[in-house]
Amino acid sequence: MEAGDAAWVLCSAALVLFMTPGLALFYGGMDQTRNVMNMLMMNFWCLLTIPIIWAVVGYSLAQSGDGSFIGNFDLAFLDGLSITGSDGGSALLTMVFLGMFAVITPALISGAVAGRMKFSAWAIFAPVWLLLVFVPVFKWVYGGWIGDRGALDFAGGTAIHVNAGVAALAAVLVLGKRKGWPSKGERPHSMPLVMLGTGVLWFGWFGFNAGSALQANGVAVQAFINTFLAAAAAGLSWAIVERLRDGHFTNLGVASGIVAGLVAITPGAGFVAGMSPIYIGLGTGVICCFAVGLKRRAGYDDALDVVGVHLGGGLVGSLAVGLFADPQFFGGDFMAGAFFGGGFKLFGEQALGNAATMAYCFAVTTVIMLALKKTIGVRVSELAEHSGLDVAEHGEIAYVAGSSAPQAVQTDDLASVA
Repeated sequence: MEAGDAAWVLCSAALVLFMTPGLALFYGGMDQTRNVMNMLMMNFWCLLTIPIIWAVVGYSLAQSGDGSFIGNFDLAFLDGLSITGSDGGSALLTMVFLGMFAVITPALISGAVAGRMKFSAWAIFAPVWLLLVFVPVFKWVYGGWIGDRGALDFAGGTAIHVNAGVAALAAVLVLGKRKGWPSKGERPHSMPLVMLGTGVLWFGWFGFNAGSALQANGVAVQAFINTFLAAAAAGLSWAIVERLRDGHFTNLGVASGIVAGLVAITPGAGFVAGMSPIYIGLGTGVICCFAVGLKRRAGYDDALDVVGVHLGGGLVGSLAVGLFADPQFFGGDFMAGAFFGGGFKLFGEQALGNAATMAYCFAVTTVIMLALKKTIGVRVSELAEHSGLDVAEHGEIAYVAGSSAPQAVQTDDLASVA
């Protein structure tokens, strides 16, 4: 790997790492004052545990060997990855870069279970889910049977966002609804935190998508542009739908639309060009704006709209690759989308890959959650849920009593839970 390419991938890895704290701020602002520290810890727990598991065995199972369904242990404990070999350390750099994706994927699920999941259960769920769900699916998409059939996923639409979105749905179905939901709706406690988190995510996403070119080249430039345009278009269309439907442009709608657009362009960031990212973004903003409302009609309590934004946006974006993929622009040998003369073969492969991912992820995630429910339990007590997980699970609060910031819990609640 050339020095310039290595520098770009290293910077991109740092940008993707930065996304997880950004996600914590985004989710923390959407959550309630009594649960902010819990949400931050759920995300930072992924930063503590997943890199170690990835280095010990995760990367090897996800990327080594010629198997179509799972890798082997040839690269376990980073065996064979060095800076003195013939590749000059490029394999080690790839391991680091992909490890950042491994960190944020289970972190995405945390938003769905906000406000009611035991942290002890989450502490086990996140690493187990990574090994049993994320690692196999990652192998299928990048070096396994899904990718071998010709399906495209430039930076993780299927492997990351659809995967996490389906897992979120399975998790909340086992976990159950929050007390009083949906009649007792709770608004985000801090929109400034939500908007700050959105900005950090958008910033980091340039490394997420453009860094996935693994070179500082034209594909990275186009992926960067696509990421910028799709996010702006989706945020705009979501805001317009809200204005027409509800009479207001809301910051939450803009933030949600931006993230949905980022999700949707991820699978096609290095395969679409021209006006395509704008079309994809505009469509995603409209579709996901309505998709987040499905939870009330279907009766599943996805606290922070992980299913609507990540599963919805990931599916829209992945299927859009089957329509907008343009190999002539990139000089690539991948299949063309239906709008560029390729017919619907690629669209069919995109649909098949996502359907298989959804079925596998939903089944295994459900088993993991049920196993935890039957052993250590997954749900906090009703008192802890009412008074807040910050005190009950972590013994701390986000906002100090007497400050100008919102109060996390009342004093008598603190005493009763402590």
